[in-house]
Amino acid sequence: MRSQLIKRYFITGLLIWVPLAITAWVLSLIASVADQSLRLLPESVTPRALFGFDFPGTGIILTLLIIMVTGLLAANFIGQRLVGWWEKLLARIPVVNSIYNSVKQVSDTLFSSSGNAFRKALLIQYPREGSWTIAFLTGTPGGDVLNHLSGDYVSVYVPTTPNPTSGFFLMLPKSDVIELNMEVDEALKYIISMGVVTPPARTKLRSKSSTNSLS
Repeated sequence: MRSQLIKRYFITGLLIWVPLAITAWVLSLIASVADQSLRLLPESVTPRALFGFDFPGTGIILTLLIIMVTGLLAANFIGQRLVGWWEKLLARIPVVNSIYNSVKQVSDTLFSSSGNAFRKALLIQYPREGSWTIAFLTGTPGGDVLNHLSGDYVSVYVPTTPNPTSGFFLMLPKSDVIELNMEVDEALKYIISMGVVTPPARTKLRSKSSTNSLS
């Protein structure tokens, strides 16, 4: 009996400390990587040269500032021309062009405000009929695939548990997909926790309007 209590308390303590330790480690890793961006600054304008000591997190602030300035410059006409010229230059480098284009296509799909990727959580039958799982809408099939599909289809991504960065890409009939009244981040938490962290219950979406909204 006493050994069971000790085991229970130990597991409870692990459940509290392990997520905190992993979170602290990830944040520390991000901060250390971001602080490397300070090497972009001249030595005379670094915090150590100006104030005599280093400010923790200065690299993160500098990284965010560089990203914001880059986005600001790329949003105008001249910036778009420079970005286009830079992409044409990278396209002439044999190995770099394939890597850059692949990464850019994925990032444009995930982060573009005009895209549909990971904007909706879906319920589908997978890997067999009668077995249900959560998937995310990524768009609609394109290219030569359209010549071999009859009817309306949607492209979905089925993440694995507990690591949602790996998964499966499927093309399903739109009629076989159910849109969930669930936020994307709630669905991700549901998947990562293996069903332990349940999203709050909401009013069920009407099936007709749900199907039409996937187009």
